Amino acid sequence: MVKNVLVTGGAGFLGRAIISYYKSMGWRVIGIGNGFPESANVSAQGVDRWQSGGISVANLQALEEVFDLVVHCAGNGSVQYGNDHPLQDFRRTVEGTAELLEYIRITSPNTTVVYPSSAAVYGAKADAPISEDDELSPISTYGYSKQMAELLCESYSRIYGLNVRVVRFFSIYGEGLRKQLIWDACNKISNATGYVEFAGTGEETRDFIHVDDACELINAVVQWPEKFCIVNGATGSRVTTRFVLSQLRDRLNKHVDVVFTGSIRPGDPRFYHANIEKATKHNWCYSISLEDGLEGYVAWFDRIARE
Repeated sequence: MVKNVLVTGGAGFLGRAIISYYKSMGWRVIGIGNGFPESANVSAQGVDRWQSGGISVANLQALEEVFDLVVHCAGNGSVQYGNDHPLQDFRRTVEGTAELLEYIRITSPNTTVVYPSSAAVYGAKADAPISEDDELSPISTYGYSKQMAELLCESYSRIYGLNVRVVRFFSIYGEGLRKQLIWDACNKISNATGYVEFAGTGEETRDFIHVDDACELINAVVQWPEKFCIVNGATGSRVTTRFVLSQLRDRLNKHVDVVFTGSIRPGDPRFYHANIEKATKHNWCYSISLEDGLEGYVAWFDRIARE
């Protein structure tokens, strides 16, 4: 029997990847959210059906579908936007999650929900691997909203028995991503002469996971037996922003100096490095190294730059 998956926020970077992933596995894929024009050819977007609009009980009920799985990618995806527009951030992330969970509670309580959350819930930490049971102390509106959404997920699971998995992703990247550090760096470096400036000191650490591995992890947690669980989504590899930028510069074949201003953006922790023991104990492991992933990203960037 063909299974149904609903992807909220399906027009976003992770949403599109999830749509492609489950479509390739033979699932029937339904998407909901903003981003695709009303006249867009649905099949060209990789979905069997698309519903435009926000995430609300009414919009979800209008689909008149029963889902085996929901991957809830909808919500604000920017720390800066959240800091600048806190009410909109709350509505997109927290209210949207509440609407989805309520829809599942009253309509399809056996459906499994996966919520891709963020390492932003951890806040500022020391330069050491972060575990799922570490204290949560967000330093951005974005992080607080993600934490509130996680609490909603837990409450609906503990009280109403819903099957919910929370994946706290660190830094997802891959072909098709047109925002954040790697995208911005490719644009700046490719257009630079002499030198190029970036914020920070260069010693900030991040833990990058390729979007293909992120999709595999989401599919893996669906199989876990717990009613509710939280797991880090990362590779467990600590890299500095200086290293990432030098890798991009070399792959772009640009002979420019990378310099750092020392300025720190509000809401950006200095260190992010995941402990991934929980994920690997459940027979998941990433397959794409950062070096290979950056190679593929730069090749994709070069292709679209020539278009």
